[in-house]
Amino acid sequence: MEERTWWETIKVEGSELLDKVKQLIHEGNVRRVVIKQETRTVAEFPLTVGVVGTVLAPVLAAIGALAALLTDCSIEVERVAPGTSAPAEKS
Repeated sequence: MEERTWWETIKVEGSELLDKVKQLIHEGNVRRVVIKQETRTVAEFPLTVGVVGTVLAPVLAAIGALAALLTDCSIEVERVAPGTSAPAEKS
């Protein structure tokens, strides 16, 4: 079974940054999050299956601090979806 990945870019204001990242994490199909201001990468972190709560707390705290400093930023999100495999041949 193949996985299908794609990138999505979301424009946000600094005050919306933390809420949007939390929402993306809860969606569950996000593999990587990159926070940019214009063309400069400000933060990048992978999300793996099973990462929850206390592991994400420092990341969210850092994003909260960034949100206070950034304006007009974008979030680039790598999403993943399980693909479909070809049907098995019957013998």
